[in-house]
Amino acid sequence: YQVFQPQGVSDCNEKSRCPYFYVSFSVPGGNLTGSDVFFAAPEARPFSRMMALPALYLSPHPHSAHNARVLVALEYGGHRARLMDTRREVQAGDGAAGQTVAGLPAVEAESGGHVWGGAAVAHLLAPAAMRGSGSEGATLVRQWTSYADIELLPIACATAFPALGLLKPNKQVVDRAQVELLKTMRFLDDHLRLRTYLVGEKITLADVAVSCALLLPYQHVFNPEFRKPFVNVNRWFETCVNQPEFRRALGEVKFCDGRPPESGEKSAGGLGRGAEREVEGAPLPAGGPGHERGAPQPTPAPTPAPVKKTPAQLKKEAAKREKMDKFLQKQEKMKEQQQKMPEKKPKVEKKEKKDLGVITYDIATPPGEKKDVSCPMPDSYSPQYVEASWYSWWEKQGFFKPEYGRDLSEPNPKGMFMICIPPPNVTGSLHLGHALTNAIQDSLTRWHRMCGATTLWNPGCDHAGIATQVVVEKRLWRESRQTRHDLGRQRFIEQVWRWKHEKGDRIYHQLRRLGSSMDWDRACFTMDPKLSAAVEEAFVRLHDDGVIYRSTRLVNWSCTLNSAISDIEVDKKELAGRTLLPVPNYPDKVEFGVLVSFAYKLEGSGEEVVVATTRIETMLGDTAVAVHPRDPRYQGLAGKFAVHPFCDRKLPIVFDEFVDMEFGTGAVKITPAHDQNDYEVGMRHGLQFINIMDDNGYLINVPEPFLGMKRFDARKAVLEALTQKGLFKELKDNPMVVPVCSRSKDIVEPLLKPQWYVRCSEMAKMASDAVRSGELRIIPDTHIKTWFGWMDNIRDWCISRQLWWGHQTPAYFITVNDPSVPAGEDADGRYWVSGRSLDVARRKAAERFNVSPDLISLRQDEDVLDTWFSSGLFPFSIFGWPDQTEDFKIFYPGTLLETGHDILFFWVARMVMLGLKLTGKLPFKEVYLHAIVRDTHGRKMSKSLGNVIDPLDVIMGISLEGLHSQLLDSNLEPAEIERAQAGQKSDYPNGIPECGTDALRFALCAYTSQGRDINLDVNRVLGYRHFCNKLWNATRFALRGLAAGYQPQDTAQRSAQESLMDRWILSRLSHAVETCNRGLKLYDFPAVTTAIYNFWLYELCDVYLECVKPVFAGEEGPVMWTARDTLYTALDIALRLISPIMPFISEELYQRLPRRQPHHPPSISVTPYPQSEECDWRDEELDRNVDFALSIIRTTRSLRADYNLTKTRAHCYLKCQDQATADLIGPFSSYIQTLSSCMSVSVLVEENCPAGCAIGIASDRCSVHLLLKGLIDAEKEVTKLRNKREEIGKQLAKLREKMSTADYSTKVPQKIQEMEAEKLRQSETEQQKVEEAMRNFEKMM
Repeated sequence: YQVFQPQGVSDCNEKSRCPYFYVSFSVPGGNLTGSDVFFAAPEARPFSRMMALPALYLSPHPHSAHNARVLVALEYGGHRARLMDTRREVQAGDGAAGQTVAGLPAVEAESGGHVWGGAAVAHLLAPAAMRGSGSEGATLVRQWTSYADIELLPIACATAFPALGLLKPNKQVVDRAQVELLKTMRFLDDHLRLRTYLVGEKITLADVAVSCALLLPYQHVFNPEFRKPFVNVNRWFETCVNQPEFRRALGEVKFCDGRPPESGEKSAGGLGRGAEREVEGAPLPAGGPGHERGAPQPTPAPTPAPVKKTPAQLKKEAAKREKMDKFLQKQEKMKEQQQKMPEKKPKVEKKEKKDLGVITYDIATPPGEKKDVSCPMPDSYSPQYVEASWYSWWEKQGFFKPEYGRDLSEPNPKGMFMICIPPPNVTGSLHLGHALTNAIQDSLTRWHRMCGATTLWNPGCDHAGIATQVVVEKRLWRESRQTRHDLGRQRFIEQVWRWKHEKGDRIYHQLRRLGSSMDWDRACFTMDPKLSAAVEEAFVRLHDDGVIYRSTRLVNWSCTLNSAISDIEVDKKELAGRTLLPVPNYPDKVEFGVLVSFAYKLEGSGEEVVVATTRIETMLGDTAVAVHPRDPRYQGLAGKFAVHPFCDRKLPIVFDEFVDMEFGTGAVKITPAHDQNDYEVGMRHGLQFINIMDDNGYLINVPEPFLGMKRFDARKAVLEALTQKGLFKELKDNPMVVPVCSRSKDIVEPLLKPQWYVRCSEMAKMASDAVRSGELRIIPDTHIKTWFGWMDNIRDWCISRQLWWGHQTPAYFITVNDPSVPAGEDADGRYWVSGRSLDVARRKAAERFNVSPDLISLRQDEDVLDTWFSSGLFPFSIFGWPDQTEDFKIFYPGTLLETGHDILFFWVARMVMLGLKLTGKLPFKEVYLHAIVRDTHGRKMSKSLGNVIDPLDVIMGISLEGLHSQLLDSNLEPAEIERAQAGQKSDYPNGIPECGTDALRFALCAYTSQGRDINLDVNRVLGYRHFCNKLWNATRFALRGLAAGYQPQDTAQRSAQESLMDRWILSRLSHAVETCNRGLKLYDFPAVTTAIYNFWLYELCDVYLECVKPVFAGEEGPVMWTARDTLYTALDIALRLISPIMPFISEELYQRLPRRQPHHPPSISVTPYPQSEECDWRDEELDRNVDFALSIIRTTRSLRADYNLTKTRAHCYLKCQDQATADLIGPFSSYIQTLSSCMSVSVLVEENCPAGCAIGIASDRCSVHLLLKGLIDAEKEVTKLRNKREEIGKQLAKLREKMSTADYSTKVPQKIQEMEAEKLRQSETEQQKVEEAMRNFEKMM
């Protein structure tokens, strides 16, 4: 290739040469110039300085993606250009002279210099911000644009051109292109899962290049069925092509609907597309304002003549055709041979093996009766078989009750463990986040129970005020086309209770399937009479103490729900700029993410002050303009007023330090009744508070014509009215966060409302002090900072909700029927009284106003209390507080609160504050906060994404169709259902396999090491089901080895007859017991699961069971009897170790073991948990020696695998460095022989190993020599290795050549460099091994 710099550009501005360089590639048949490669010198000057009113030459191709890219870049850059017609032969003297049409688009400055190629021209025309932020962003943008040109555009054209009739169809080419395009779409969809744009948070040239490359496929190839799985790409593509700049450049982009393109239909970027404008000689695609007009249209361009190919090209194509013909002939021949071959019968064995996991327990067992385990064990583990019948038996036997086996009135020397469930919402079903909570809590509960503590895990369910009311209202409308107002409050509440009785038990059913060992006789619902009485008592006490008070303040208001909502029910939707969002009850999407600037005229002068807002409709409620007191621009405005343009209101200019002088004009409009910051400014300056919106979002207290308008309709009307008055200044994109109600999807409005508030400062201080003093412990301590952040900066808590379902506020508005007492206002707390009954409230009101009770009229507040208020009382309301019940005395305060860290403030902090205030005690001593469960891709669980998984679906398995049908039964809108189904199809194309409860619980506990988030992969859960199968098979083998009639010793203890491996497995068991107890005590669940997994899989199954197989195959005697005792001890203790986490399989296997004593506990769930004192068998020196022997075994196995000795046994020689090493290995030689499948094992020190051995290094003290001579054909192996060496050599040469190029380190992404360096290292290692093996084989020849 040749690098050159255009001449004639050096005088365009300065006396320097043009900083832009172009590359001309020499290819057969001509030159390709600069289309894909563009360099800029460091001192490159911006486009606006280099070129003034340039000429833009577009490609005459009717479907040019490069044209589209350049026109979009031109729109974003805001430049003016003369669009030139290129649908004619380029004449000498033209700016385009000397270049081929293939080089277009091009841009030419008036000075004569020009830039060729779509990538270069788009880069030049686009603003700097679109080229990437910082060096890393710029690099990524360049990589994406190169990817679009080199990888994406060719396959897009190869797929689309045949569909448009522009290219003769070639099935092989089209199929290959479609496969590549499908891969590309999957890659893009995965990349865009967590991103709005390809690079950064704004549209860049990367988005422009890739979206323009995909224009033709989206318009003519990607039918709706094809597009459906690629939810993220579709969202991104629609976002791009609906940007104003794209629409001005390309017109409206219509997606393919499955019909073939009509004759003459054109694509974006082609001539005649979009809103056409006349340019020099031809109509061209819309290019935005500022384009120069030209002459009338010329006639369409003739079809270009085919390009003449060079002899070299023709020869190459002939060779390709010949190669393809040979390939097709070979395929045809293979097909004929297959047809002639007799049809193979299907292997029944494989089918049986595939279906082996689906086994059911078919013995009739009434609920509550013990499962029959006298039948033979099935050949493999099946969750359905194992989990059948156990839970109902546990529950009926009362194993989960704290009273089991003890008198609660007597103190328990082993302590007490009490935990209450974070009550799940009654609205539906549990998800995997709940499953994690219950897996952790049940593991801890079962462990404490097995350790002998008095244990209570108290279940319960939350009434979920807003969520439940929304669900029932939707159901009511769907079934009878009625609203709650049609029914009235009482009948509607009856409907909710009916729904609760129908659906509420589903959650308890799920909890039982998860194996949760709860005391169901103590189950509570937050609307039960006992808990409702506690809520009423708490409100009255706090109101009487002045902690609860009435006030008019700004709240989060949902116009759809007609209710205030809590902060946790507000989703923060981040927008990068102008975005259209759907809003309930609006037919069209509403614009957000724009900043509107307008002017207020100053009273008595022609001056004006410019302010900006993202909610222009709220200017109707403005009552002031604020500026910073030190802003020199506005010092002269002190004491002045602005005039509202739509009414006679005067707006004082106030000086306040909250104003950011650097933002906008430095002047801020103040709407105290509709913005939190403005509210505080209004309070500081005594401003007027004007509420311009009613509960439904219609405007009030505003002038005509805005009165009665819906809030977002008024947004357009106000903007239009300001424009007409000449006060509108500009509208521009503005990154912002939009508050969205998580329940109704409505845009949340800050509204002034009289509500009930809890004064939190004093209670928060007590909660903070409890943590600082260590009285309350938060685990992990990384959350302590968050705790203090909330507590030390707490605001008062709004507890009013304008709902019907929930605890109606026990507060009454007072009307005194006495003319001497003035009427009260709703916001005046003096006219509100609380009481446990109407009579009590009336007496309190009469005493307050010193009148007779018969002069008092009371009206109960129709609002209900925030659900979090009743949940905050849960730790003591479940025990009957305020009554001093026996349960309250025994179990309050509790031991532990375990929940997700996302509700640390909303629930945990409020329980602590209310517990300290109302009972004088902390509700629990420790708080353990687990991670948040997300999907495999790290996304938050959301029903609309289709990634909310019912734990029962993981336990029992479900097909993709089953997942889809669940969505149809939900309350999602049709569009949300379609999006969710696409997400399910992408993540679970074959559905979810049956994993079982134990595998799910084990996986969730193992996952807790990931920190704040858990990206749950169902495949990992499936892996733990295979682990369960390993436990199953190990126990089956052990039971056969123990033999019928085996009776274990009364206690687990060592004798003097254990073999080395007997002692070793007991030592490892002792280590596992110590690790599990320590891990459960410290809430280190991954340490527990790792210890269990390693012991069962790598120590018991892989080593010990293999070592005792020869023993059990031998004759009866002391060695076998000792091995049986050791194996029984290992199984007995190991099953008890896993029981808290895997209750079902541990119970099933434990019940099949013989008992040590006749009066042993009936269930493993109430059997003592293994303790270190019971298992004092640790032998660290033996552990080290066995580890050394195992390293020898691994080396030997590796050698066998390298030489493919799968069934052949070879003699093994262990060459030791010294006699001490030989003495250490000697006792293990028989185990090494067994575990490495060798013919014999000889330990050598001075002696030499025989010739013809393969050598492996086990350690610096011992090498393994495997005798291969006579076992393999050395010559044949050398030939194979020689071929392999050549193949590896070619790979190495190719890699080294690529990595040695001068610009490799700068142009190739770092991640790719690391991958290729690792590939090089692996290939070099493999080459060394091959050469070493060749030398060994050559010695045998």
